This record gives sequence, C-alpha cells and structure tokens, in this order.
Amino acid sequence: MWTCQQRAPTVIPMSKTRWLDDRQQHLWRSYIRMNQDLYALLGSLHQSESGISLSDYGVLVALSEAPDGVVRARDIGVDLGWDRSRTSHHVARMEQRGMVKREQCDEDARGLMVRITPKGRRAIEAAAPAHAEAVQRLFFDVLSDKEIDTLTAVFDRVLATLHQGLSAAR
Repeated sequence: MWTCQQRAPTVIPMSKTRWLDDRQQHLWRSYIRMNQDLYALLGSLHQSESGISLSDYGVLVALSEAPDGVVRARDIGVDLGWDRSRTSHHVARMEQRGMVKREQCDEDARGLMVRITPKGRRAIEAAAPAHAEAVQRLFFDVLSDKEIDTLTAVFDRVLATLHQGLSAAR
C-alpha cells in the first residue's frame, strides 16, 4: 500500500515503450556479456591461483581496508550488492574456514560485525597481486587514458542515477 510520501512506480503503456535501437542493443548486450565474462574469468583465476572465490575476495577487501579489520555485516552486503541472507550465509562459510570471525555489535545488539582473521589477512595478501595483474591485463590494458576517463565519467553518472532510484525505493 502506498502512502502519501511514496510514489508508485511509473508504468509505461506499451505504445510509449522506448525500445532500444540497434546501436543501443549492441552496447547493452556487449556490456552485460563483458561483465559476465570478466567476473567468470576473474573468479576462475582466483580459485585456481589463490584458492578463494571472487566473493571471498570481495569480503576480504572490505575487511582489509577497514582500519581495524572490522566491518558491519550489513555494510559488507551493501558494498557487494548482496541481500542480508546471502551476506550471512557467505560470512558463515568463511568463518567455518577460519578467514573471518563474527562478533556482536556493541552499539546495536541486533547488529553483526565481521572481523578479518590472520588467516583471512594472509589470503587477501596472497590473492591481491594476481587480482590486480588480472584486472590490469583483462580490462585496463585494452583502454586508452582517454577511454578510462570517459568510462569513469559515464559509470559515475549511471551509478548516481541508480543510487537515486534505490534511495527513492527504500
């Protein structure tokens, strides 16, 4: 049920649908495929070279970049685009392997904090050089400096629009 402060999603009648033209369709499908292929290849490289998944790597990056190695589980999920259930299950599996430790939040009894362990820190330190090299080789090496600047501006603009939409939906 919508309240006065909430706006119902806009429904566009079929006659007003703004279909993608051939150029847009090509770009959109290439973008989707590039993301899928890049993540698949990075995931495969991570697993074979460091023994951790790309999902593990994402969690460990968030924790290793925190000054004290501790991050609220909810914030990890938001950073990775995961829902609460996926975050909880993945962190639990990482805890079973000794890479992280879950702790109660002092400020909020319902909150859950995740702390990187020495084993997790060793894993991220071992995986990071190969990850950085793979990202350089598979993504940045094929772009000019001007293309990097252009893509950065485009992605930042699209992300700002997406975040506005997400904020309005909450």
